[in-house]
Amino acid sequence: MINELIKIMPDIQFHPGERFAWSPEKRIITYTPDQIEADGRWALLHETGHAMLNHKSYKSDLELLKMEMAAWEKAKELALTLGLSISEEHIQQCLDSYRDWLHRRSTCPSCGTNSIQNDHSNTYSCFNCHARWQVSPSRFCRAYRTRKEKEEFVLI
Repeated sequence: MINELIKIMPDIQFHPGERFAWSPEKRIITYTPDQIEADGRWALLHETGHAMLNHKSYKSDLELLKMEMAAWEKAKELALTLGLSISEEHIQQCLDSYRDWLHRRSTCPSCGTNSIQNDHSNTYSCFNCHARWQVSPSRFCRAYRTRKEKEEFVLI
């Protein structure tokens, strides 16, 4: 399958690694070779979808979720051209991990209301109690939040 993807995307390099990932800076897709025959082929198609869509960065948590959804849609199209199909259940499970992450980050630490991010920053503001909190810029870490009290953020 990798040889077929190289024909479709000759400007992208495919390298074995410890996880499936797209690096826009290096234009490299890494993959886990021992998982290619299982669900890994779907992950490889997904990362290739990111590459085909030229995904580079995101400015908000919601934008990241939209990029993930778009990459899965592109992966489904790519799978069809290769005579494959991707389990919709698998796609939704993957997207659920991002939706759960977004839900945790957007939940007010004071009152539990879900809110939206402020102006492409790592800060959220509560619609209900007007609390403000900050989240980590990393999408790979737990959803730690700090609450702003008296113009200072405190870890909660």
